[in-house]
Amino acid sequence: MAADFPMVEPKDVAASLAKGNAPAILHVGPNVLYRSKHIPGSVYAGMGARPEGLAQLKATVAKLPHDREIVLYCGCCPWDHCPNIKPAMELLRSMGFTHVKAMYIPENFKASWIDRGYPTE
Repeated sequence: MAADFPMVEPKDVAASLAKGNAPAILHVGPNVLYRSKHIPGSVYAGMGARPEGLAQLKATVAKLPHDREIVLYCGCCPWDHCPNIKPAMELLRSMGFTHVKAMYIPENFKASWIDRGYPTE
């Protein structure tokens, strides 16, 4: 699906949170998923598969420096079926962001983040 995108593992995102040097973390999946539980400090940035979601993402990153480290995540479904990451990654690339990674969530947010004991809010 998005093998050509730079990726980061959940354990590495959790480690950066623990060290206090987390990148900008943006959720680009369904809002209901974000409202249920999300990564601490992450921002809901619109659903990547929808035009209005991409517009929200564009507005969310408008004031960020183009060299800011950004991690996008969704977790709505298994990685190879996710409709949200690829459009969001492509949008940020087209806007000139140079340090964007997708968090690799092999199963879903619950199994790949919550069930592993990583922090949520």
